[in-house]
Amino acid sequence: MKFNEFGFDSRLLEGIDAAGYDEPTPVQEQVIPHILAGKDIIASAQTGTGKTAAFLLPLINNILTSNQAVQSITALVIVPTRELAVQISQHLEGFSYFAGISSIAVYGGGDGNAFVQEKKALSMGADIVVCTPGKMMTHIKMGYVKLQGLQYLILDEADRMLDMGFYDDIMFVIKHLPPKRQNLLFSATMPHKIRELARKILYQPVEINIAISKPPEKILQKAFVVYDSQKIPLILHLLKDSVFSMVLVFCSSKMSVKQLTRELKRNKLNADEIHSDLEQEKREEVLSNFRSGRLPILIATDILSRGIDIDNIDLVINYDVPHDGEDYVHRIGRTARSKAEGTAYTLISNKEQRKFSAIEKLLGYAVPKIPIPTELGPAPEYNPVSFQQNKSRRKYGNKKP
Repeated sequence: MKFNEFGFDSRLLEGIDAAGYDEPTPVQEQVIPHILAGKDIIASAQTGTGKTAAFLLPLINNILTSNQAVQSITALVIVPTRELAVQISQHLEGFSYFAGISSIAVYGGGDGNAFVQEKKALSMGADIVVCTPGKMMTHIKMGYVKLQGLQYLILDEADRMLDMGFYDDIMFVIKHLPPKRQNLLFSATMPHKIRELARKILYQPVEINIAISKPPEKILQKAFVVYDSQKIPLILHLLKDSVFSMVLVFCSSKMSVKQLTRELKRNKLNADEIHSDLEQEKREEVLSNFRSGRLPILIATDILSRGIDIDNIDLVINYDVPHDGEDYVHRIGRTARSKAEGTAYTLISNKEQRKFSAIEKLLGYAVPKIPIPTELGPAPEYNPVSFQQNKSRRKYGNKKP
C-alpha cells in the first residue's frame, strides 16, 4: 500500500514525500482509515510503532480539506512530557511543510518569550496545539484560550500521563472542550484506569492493538558501546579494508552527516552525503552513484530510512541511536533486501544508552554488544539503568526526581 491510496490532499502528500515516507507501516494502515472516517479510537500502541504519523497525517488532511477559518484551536494533542511535545511538533512541521498548517508546542520550562508566543497562539487560534496537561491547564485558567471550535482531541501515552499524576489536569482541560469532537486515545498498556478514562471521553470507539514491526532474522545486528569521541575513529576502523561493498551510514543530524563525511574523505574513503540541505538534483546524483555501485559509502539523515529501494546494501551503520524502535527497524531494514543476509551496526554513546535499551525492550531481545578495538582506548560499560540514575542524581542532587 502507498500513502496516496488514503486519498490525502496533494499538499500533504508533498510533505509525506519530502519526509522520505513511501509505504505506511502496519500501524498507519490500521489507524488512518478510521480517523478519516471520523471514528473515536482507543489504541494500544507503544512509542516506536509509528503511531505519531498515524494520527498526525489524517489530522492534517482533515484540517486541510475542511476549509474552516482558524478562529479557535482546531486540534489538541496532549502528551506527558516536554520532550514528546517537541518531537511531535517536529514531525508535524515536516508533514505540513507544504500545507500551511498553523501549530505550536506548549510545555513547561520555557522563558518569558515562549509564554508570550503561547498566549498569542492560544488566544488567536491555531490549527494544532501539542501540549502537556499542566501547562495547558495554566493557560486555560487565565481565560484567553480559544477552545470553542475544537474538533479533535488526542491523548498520547495516556497510561504514562496517569502514572505521572495528570488525571485531574487532563479532566480539567477536557471539561473546557466542546462535547462534540473526535477523540483519539493511545496507550502502551490498557489497565483499568485507562478503560475508565476511555469510557468517560470516547464515543463508540474503534479498538486497535498495535505491535511493533520486527527486523528480518537474516539481519545480523551488533552494537558498540562508545564515548562520543570514539564514534568517528570506530567508523574509520570498521570501513577501512572493509569486506562490505555497499555501506549506508545513518546520522540523526545534518551536522553529524557533514562532519563524518569530511573525516571519511580526509582518510581517502570514497564516501558522499545526502541530506535536506542539498538541492534535489544533487541528491538524485548522489543516490544514483550509490545505487549503481560507483559510490560504496553513503552517509545520510533519516530522509533515506523509509521507502528507499536499493537491493545491494550489505551494511547499515547507525552512527547515532535512532529516535525509537520503528525508526531502528526502518533503518536497518535497508539491508538484507535481496541478499540472504545483511549486517547492522549501532554505535551507542553514554547519553544514548537509555534510548537503545528502550528499543531493545520493544524488539523483545538484546542486541549483542561487541568490544571496540583496544587501540581506541577504554569504552564505557553498557548499563542504561545506572546511567539514568546518575543523570537524575546530577540533576536533582539528593532530592527525589
